[in-house]
Amino acid sequence: MLPIDDEYAPLYTVGQVADMLGVQPAFLRRLDAEAVVQPSRSGGGQRRYSRSEIDLVQQVSAMAGEGMTLAGIRRILVLEAQVADLQRQLGGRHQSH
Repeated sequence: MLPIDDEYAPLYTVGQVADMLGVQPAFLRRLDAEAVVQPSRSGGGQRRYSRSEIDLVQQVSAMAGEGMTLAGIRRILVLEAQVADLQRQLGGRHQSH
């Protein structure tokens, strides 16, 4: 599998992501600083985003556009991750009626 095929491979720079999504680089840096979307760092300390993180930035940008605060968005993302984790844990179990 090539890195480009891996949705978690940190391949994209702040500038590339900003251009792709039509957002300001400062917005991406703020998401990182506020622990909403924290990308990997290159050896030189530059932010590098995966396709998965780009999808998440797009979701966050839409929520922010609806007037939600970054703190509120961060809380929603944490809760969504917890729900997904619980669903995975329960996935193999069948409930009797």
